[in-house]
This record gives sequence, C-alpha cells and structure tokens, in this order.
Amino acid sequence: MTYLWLKALHLIFMVSWFAGLFYLPRIFVNLAMTQDDDKKETYLHLLIMAKKLYRFVTPFMILTVLFGSWMLYLNFGLIGTLWMKIKLGLVASLIIYHFICGINLKQFSDHIDNSADNSADKNTKRKSHIYYRWFNEFPVIILFAIIILATLKP
Repeated sequence: MTYLWLKALHLIFMVSWFAGLFYLPRIFVNLAMTQDDDKKETYLHLLIMAKKLYRFVTPFMILTVLFGSWMLYLNFGLIGTLWMKIKLGLVASLIIYHFICGINLKQFSDHIDNSADNSADKNTKRKSHIYYRWFNEFPVIILFAIIILATLKP
C-alpha cells in the first residue's frame, strides 16, 4: 500500500512539474518577442510571471525526484533494468533543462537591468522567440519517452 501512495505522489508532482516545464518556455517566447523599449510594461509583467512560476514548480521537481527515488529504493531491482537506466538518464536531462530554464530566466532579468543602465551595450545578442519555441519542445519529447518506458518496460 505504501508503494502505491508513493507512486500516486510521484505522479502528482511529476504532472505538476511538467505543467511548469511546458508553460515557462512559452513565457520565454513572449519575453523574447517583447524586448523592445515600448513594451517594457508587458515585459516586466511576463518576467514576474516567469519568476513566480519557476519558484512554484521547483519544489515539484524536488518532490518528483524524492518520491521516485523512494520507490526505487523499495524496488531496487529495477535499477538493473535497461529501461530504468534510460528513464533515469532522461530524468537527469529534465533536471538540467529545469536549471537551464533558471539560467534563461536570469538572462531575461539581466536584460531589464542592462536596459536601465545607459552604458549597457544595446546590441547584446539575445535568443529569438523561434529558439524558445524549439526549446519548449524538449520536455514534451522527454515526457513521451518516459511514459513509454515506464508503461512498456522494454
């Protein structure tokens, strides 16, 4: 019974974390499209939304990993299976992706700080909204792979 509760909590926090991983890069797309000085108010609003979302979903990442690790501890034989090794590698890539989102968020925040500084270089290279549209696809692909692995256990 304990294992089923752990699985339920793992899935709840995983779904919540993924909701954030899907939405945060969409905010990045909009931030990248509103970097002009005439859209500063919109930019600031989106930046606040992105920061709050990142802070909100980070605990979901931690809890997903915690409950997943606890289940793995209780069923340690799974660690030797190929599908679990691949799944854990994919989860590691999602954790890295999550922190890359944090780095991107910092860069968007620094853009505001630099635009307020008159000495800042206005031609600073920034990623385009097209980049973030593609960046947004990564967690979708990883989710499909994880669900297929966890369900089919090939």
